[in-house]
Amino acid sequence: MVLDTGSDITWVQCEPCSDCYQQSDPIFSPSSSSTYSRLSCDAAQCSALEVSACANSQSCLYQVSYGDGSFTVGEFATETVSFGKSGSFSEVAIGCGHDNEGLFVGAAGLIALGGGSLSLPTQIKASSFSYCFVDRDSASSSTLDFNSARPGDSVIAPLLRNSRRSTFFYVGLTGISVGGQMLSIPASVFQVDGSGSGGIIVDSGTAVTRLKSTAYNTLRDSFVKYTQHLPSAGNFALFDTCYDLSSMTRASVPTLAFHFSGGKTLPLHPKNYLIPVDSSGKFCLAFAPTDGSLSIIGNIQQQGTRVSYDLANNLVGFSPDKC
Repeated sequence: MVLDTGSDITWVQCEPCSDCYQQSDPIFSPSSSSTYSRLSCDAAQCSALEVSACANSQSCLYQVSYGDGSFTVGEFATETVSFGKSGSFSEVAIGCGHDNEGLFVGAAGLIALGGGSLSLPTQIKASSFSYCFVDRDSASSSTLDFNSARPGDSVIAPLLRNSRRSTFFYVGLTGISVGGQMLSIPASVFQVDGSGSGGIIVDSGTAVTRLKSTAYNTLRDSFVKYTQHLPSAGNFALFDTCYDLSSMTRASVPTLAFHFSGGKTLPLHPKNYLIPVDSSGKFCLAFAPTDGSLSIIGNIQQQGTRVSYDLANNLVGFSPDKC
C-alpha cells in the first residue's frame, strides 16, 4: 500500500479489474466480504468527494487523479478496516478501484493520510499518526502507527493548516542551510499568502522535494559551489545537478538542513539529498524546481526518519534513525 499524506481517499484494487497493477497479494473481492457495503449517491461520504458520479444502481462512483498522472476509478463503499491485532474500525469509506492506472506499480492501493474529512485518520478519529520509510536498499518494511507517542528526540516543527486546502499538512519552515550557511531565501517563500497559495507541505506521496524555482536555484548554486571537486555528470530526468562517483569509494559533500520556526533544525543525511540514479555511479541532488506556488518536502528526504503528526496539538516531529 502507498502511504500518502497528500490525499484523502483511501482505495484498494478490487475485482473485477478492468485495469489493475500487479500486486503480490490477491486482489480484494468485495463479494467475499460480509462487511462491504456500497454507498448510495445521496450518502454524505459521496457528497464529500471532489469527483463523483452515480451508477445505474444509484451507487456512488469515485475518481481520484494524482499529480503524476496516475488515477483510480471505482465504487465508493464502506468496509471494516483492521490493523492486525490492534483493533478494527467499521464503516470506513474507501474506494474500490476497478480501473487503476499510472505509476503506482506493484501497489495494492493507497492509504490516504491527509487532513480532509474522508482521510483515514479523520474517519477513525486518530489524534496522531506516524510513519517511517526504510531506506531504498533495506530488506525491512516501512511502518505506520496511529495514536502512538512520538520519539522523545524528535525535531519539532509547527504543523500548519490552510482552510482553503484542508488536505495538506503545511510545516513552518523558515530556511535551508548548505554547508552550515543559511541560504538567502526570504522566509515568505515558504509561507501561505492571503489567498491561500504558497507554503510548503510534508507529503509522503511525493518522491522528490520541490521548491519554488528561486529557492531551488539558490540551493543548487550553493551546493555546486561546495562540490566543485566532484566530477560533474550533467543532468538526469528531472535532476539538473549530477555527479559521476563511479571511481570513488568515498565522497565529501556539504551538509544540508531544514530550519523550522521555533528554532529547531533538521540536518539531513547525505543519502537523503544525494541519491544514486543508475547502477553506473551517477548520483544526483534530489531536489527539483517547481513553477507552482506550493513547495513540497518529499519522501526521499523523509526516508530513514520517523515522521510524527500530532493532530491534537498541531505539531510535526522528525526523528532520524527511528524506523
